Amino acid sequence: MPRGPKGEKRPADANQRAVMIGRIATGDAEDKVTDDGKNAAAVALGRMGGKARAKSLSKRKRAEIARQGAQTRWAKK
Repeated sequence: MPRGPKGEKRPADANQRAVMIGRIATGDAEDKVTDDGKNAAAVALGRMGGKARAKSLSKRKRAEIARQGAQTRWAKK
């Protein structure tokens, strides 16, 4: 199945693609891509993931990860 410029899946057949676009335009089908071309479900999971990870880590571990990230950023220069 061909993919668009942002990786979204669309039917290969021109007729099927036209039907799909018509359904999206009339509201019969939902276009699962946000304005910037990303998958809406993936965006929602991404937002949840960071909060859940931060909640599960201890304060000490979060500080250690932040320290390591800062050292990596400063080492690049």
